[in-house]
Amino acid sequence: MKVVIAPDSFKDSLSALKVAQAIAQGWQAVFPDAETILCPMADGGEGTIEAVLEVCDGQWREKTVVGPLGQPVQAKWGWLKKQKIAMIEMAQASGIQLVPPSERDACHSTTFGTGQLILDALDAGAKDIILTVGGSATNDGGTGLLSALGAVLLDANQKVLPAGGLALSHLSKIDLTHFDSRIQHTRFLLAADVTNPLCGPNGASHIFGPQKGASPAQVQLLDAALAHFADVSLKLLGFDKRDEAGSGAAGGLGFAAKSYLNADFKAGVKVVAELNQLEHKISNADWVITGEGKFDQQTLSGKTVFGVSQIAKAHNVPVIVIAGTLGEDYQALYEHGVSAAFSLANGPITLEHACEHAAELIYERTVDIARLIQFSQTSLNDKKA
Repeated sequence: MKVVIAPDSFKDSLSALKVAQAIAQGWQAVFPDAETILCPMADGGEGTIEAVLEVCDGQWREKTVVGPLGQPVQAKWGWLKKQKIAMIEMAQASGIQLVPPSERDACHSTTFGTGQLILDALDAGAKDIILTVGGSATNDGGTGLLSALGAVLLDANQKVLPAGGLALSHLSKIDLTHFDSRIQHTRFLLAADVTNPLCGPNGASHIFGPQKGASPAQVQLLDAALAHFADVSLKLLGFDKRDEAGSGAAGGLGFAAKSYLNADFKAGVKVVAELNQLEHKISNADWVITGEGKFDQQTLSGKTVFGVSQIAKAHNVPVIVIAGTLGEDYQALYEHGVSAAFSLANGPITLEHACEHAAELIYERTVDIARLIQFSQTSLNDKKA
């Protein structure tokens, strides 16, 4: 029996690898001779690089960079030396977790530090750079990133604009004279599960600005400023990416990556699946076990469990989901490759208890599932005999 174990992390509790290990231990307690293939997964958000490095034998690199509010932060990025692939999680340098809730400032926060990580990757010899863009604190359209790479943003008086999205309303010119020449020889991939455009009611400012500290009035100003940035970019570049899916990711960094780095856009779970060779591993498996903290209808919007189940469905491999909790309308996933779903809770428990004892609960639930499968197989064999 071959079982591919490909879960996401359980937020605030266990990494994807630790979840996979707990599942494997539970399965082998019932099926000691089973072949268990651990393939930690992610969807482009927190934990994506860790999941890939575990499988692909990569390493972490560290660099002190400018944080979202200008403070120095120690940021990490992933390096697959053999393939010359760099994985940069913008949340490391420009993430909302770096800013206390009372200090969040969508108007003035910057992605400059993310650009510094790109420079570090280029210095290391990266030929492919994957940007994962979940959890940003910024709404600057990626202009901080561009500035770190050598772009100069000027107002009508030829003065350099201050950092942040609000200042883009005064943008007059973007000077690319000293833009890093290595960019044009490097392939960029934007990995995200956000498909929003740059501007408008479904754009970066309206949908994500409030959680980054923007008031309703500031949301309107930021949206107009990003639209103006797109107008100036159109005049400079001759094309317009503002309405493309993913341009609104990470406060508009998606737009900058598409427009100035020629980045391709792909769902984060697909990027991780390809790097981890998940389809090859699933193609001849008997079972796939995946999971996430909360399994509900939102999983359909490009989350890990959905991506894994789609691959398994294509190969007619049954999928078991183990989740911290089963949310509203999770049964909708039964039409998309999921065979059965199970919650960790064995009775009324607090979230704190579930997080603290997640590994134990995952192990116990996996044993229960494996025993059911073992019984059904034994019963079927007895009837055939």
